Amino acid sequence: METKRRYRTALYCRLSRDDGDKSESDSIVVQRHMLEDYCARNPELAAASCYTDDGFTGTNFNRPDFRRMLADIEDGKIDCVIVKDLSRFGRDYIDIGYYLERYFPAKGVRFIAINDQVDSLQGPYDMMLPLKNVFNAQYAKDTSDKVRKSFRTKMQRGEFVSAFAPYGYAKDTENRNHFVIDPEAAETVRRIFEQKAQGTTDRDIARMLNADGVLSPIAYKRSKGIKLSVNQRYRGTCYWSDSAVHRILQNEMYLGRMVSNRYPSDVMHGKHRSAPRSEWIIVEGMHEPIISADLWNAAHEIAGKGKKERPKQEKTGLFSGILRCGDCGRALTKKGGDNRNYYCSAYKEYGAIACSKHAIREDELAEVVLSDLNQLISQVKNLGEHSEKQYAKRSAAQAVDIRRTDAVRAKIQRQKQRLYEDYRAGAVSREEYVRRKADYDTQEHALAENEKGPEEAGARNAATKQSWVEKLLRMKKLESLDRMILQETVREIRVFDDGHIEICYLFSRL
Repeated sequence: METKRRYRTALYCRLSRDDGDKSESDSIVVQRHMLEDYCARNPELAAASCYTDDGFTGTNFNRPDFRRMLADIEDGKIDCVIVKDLSRFGRDYIDIGYYLERYFPAKGVRFIAINDQVDSLQGPYDMMLPLKNVFNAQYAKDTSDKVRKSFRTKMQRGEFVSAFAPYGYAKDTENRNHFVIDPEAAETVRRIFEQKAQGTTDRDIARMLNADGVLSPIAYKRSKGIKLSVNQRYRGTCYWSDSAVHRILQNEMYLGRMVSNRYPSDVMHGKHRSAPRSEWIIVEGMHEPIISADLWNAAHEIAGKGKKERPKQEKTGLFSGILRCGDCGRALTKKGGDNRNYYCSAYKEYGAIACSKHAIREDELAEVVLSDLNQLISQVKNLGEHSEKQYAKRSAAQAVDIRRTDAVRAKIQRQKQRLYEDYRAGAVSREEYVRRKADYDTQEHALAENEKGPEEAGARNAATKQSWVEKLLRMKKLESLDRMILQETVREIRVFDDGHIEICYLFSRL
């Protein structure tokens, strides 16, 4: 008697707070119960794990539990994915098509959408599936457009629409779209502008604030109980830097103006771009100023005079861009006039309040990395065959990049076509049409530039193979370390205060 296959099933649930998914019937609890009941009625589905993205939009797939689910698929822990319906899986029909028609079949993963009666085990998806995906994407786009227009109306009224007030202000408890001055932080803002007006550099201002124990903007907001999302690498950073000082000196909100639309996204789930000043929405007199116009002008007049021509870039160091401080996460760089040693850049700029020295000699580090690489190489059998496999993998990855680029280009062209149709129908103004078309043209140009990457990468791969890989195959070991070898083998090197070194390779094992 044939034993029926058991599928290790991922129950995937998603709910967005901002794309209109308000219905109680779509709540995370309801979704999970539906998926569990479905598995209970179908004994071949063994519920392995539930993946929940609560509060994440369906217009992209950069969601934490979705990425965790993909990692489990890669590790062979999951071979079936079940969702309530296609809209819970996602709302971007191009990316949905990639997962359903390419990724899941390639990984041998069964896909089930209960309410849409989709089950990849029953054969090819029916012809209505692409239309359903398009409808879901259009629904998300319409909602996104409505939200964006609503925000723009608020901006034009001088209302603040972001999550956190700028340093020096707090949100008014009676009107969350209005600012009130935070006296403690505002005093620091005035001090920064006054120091700048006296000719003090941004870096020296940061050093003075650190020496006086003034909390940095992030540390100050945390001390007030505000939860901020910060890059993992710099999560422990709690000191002033010259870039933090510079951001404050450039913020016109301290003049009482409400400044919005500096980093808009013109398309749904597109990357935010830095808009030219002509596109900013500036409304005067919306809150109490922290500094006067005279102080602003004095600080910026000094800043303009202090600009110097950058010195010519010296030759790239052997470990440039690869070395990291193992304790604070900042880069290790060379000190002026010292070409032999690397130091933690945070310590170098801001002293012991930021980190410790982490000094290491370049020649000693090169010796350690070379020895470790050769040790790994010595453990490899059939080195030539392995080398060919590595280059084949890289070529396959480049082919995937090309396919993704083609899909993105097709998406942009469709967006341009819809924009033109909306313009002809009178749904968008000529100014809006020209502006958005220019943005699409810029995106297409960027894609065209990026397309050169795979070809150039292929040429580099061939050159690299001729230069050091073939020599390695003959000698069975590396005799010296150079920049090319490091770029081809090492992702990152972390140096810790106790002298401990961690080398992260671009491969799991040679």
